[in-house]
Amino acid sequence: QVQLVESGGGSVQAGGSLRLSCAASGDTNIVNTMGWFRQAPGKQREAVAIIDRSGNTRYAISVKGRFTISKGNAQSALYLQMNSLKPEDTAVYYCATSRVWGVWYSQQFGYWGQGTQVTVSS
Repeated sequence: QVQLVESGGGSVQAGGSLRLSCAASGDTNIVNTMGWFRQAPGKQREAVAIIDRSGNTRYAISVKGRFTISKGNAQSALYLQMNSLKPEDTAVYYCATSRVWGVWYSQQFGYWGQGTQVTVSS
């Protein structure tokens, strides 16, 4: 079991920045990929960025160059630095982990946090 708790969400104007954090506890030695997902009202949950145990990253095209994913030692924490935020970034952001290396789709992630709201106003 892996427990995940997100923090750092909030409201910001377009062009602003936020930093999301996710604290991971429990059996984190089984984690090989950590990721950030988001879900806007009326839309499906989508992957934003993932990072594997080796530090390799992958980003959604919509956030590449604006968002940066990073992690703490031993998969104990996950971060998402979000710059140049746009109204279309408004969503609930979730932290998730997977036993599988380098996965991308939400069905491949087994543990999820409760989510944190990010609201970007124009």
